[in-house]
Amino acid sequence: MKTLFILLICTIYTFALDFASIKTFQSKFIQIIVNPSGKILKYNGDIFIARPNHILWKYKTPIVKNVYINDSFAIIDEPELEQAIYTKIDQEVNLFDMINKAKKIDINHYLTKLNNVQYHIYTKDDKIDYITYTDTLENSVKILFLESQYNQDIDKNIFVFKAPSDYDIIRK
Repeated sequence: MKTLFILLICTIYTFALDFASIKTFQSKFIQIIVNPSGKILKYNGDIFIARPNHILWKYKTPIVKNVYINDSFAIIDEPELEQAIYTKIDQEVNLFDMINKAKKIDINHYLTKLNNVQYHIYTKDDKIDYITYTDTLENSVKILFLESQYNQDIDKNIFVFKAPSDYDIIRK
């Protein structure tokens, strides 16, 4: 659950460049996690975000997983396990309030702190390039954004999860 919350926090910063004008964001992503013993985990997929607080992380490799976040509620869809986990996020996160807290460090570097975790946001060509942070479990995380698109139409239905009838539903 902590990783899900951290992903939510990281997602926020995709809007840091021109907050007022951004309504949607979509991008391919590569997430690299290095644990304290040096083991590297690499994930990739697509992310979709739409105002006010709709987020979908579509993991493609090494496992297929979809993480739906709407306000303070999350659904983790695990097709390979035929299950969905429904959970309330500990505290509601207003993405746009949090964006305003990021401080510009230099021309392509922003920094913010939330729940004792510092997030470094790097930009390139006026777009989010990548985010780095060390999570509460001492994992070093880097999320690269590729082929990012801003303010493109995103069908709102993409943020709605409907569990297949053969799924196990887990509520936390």
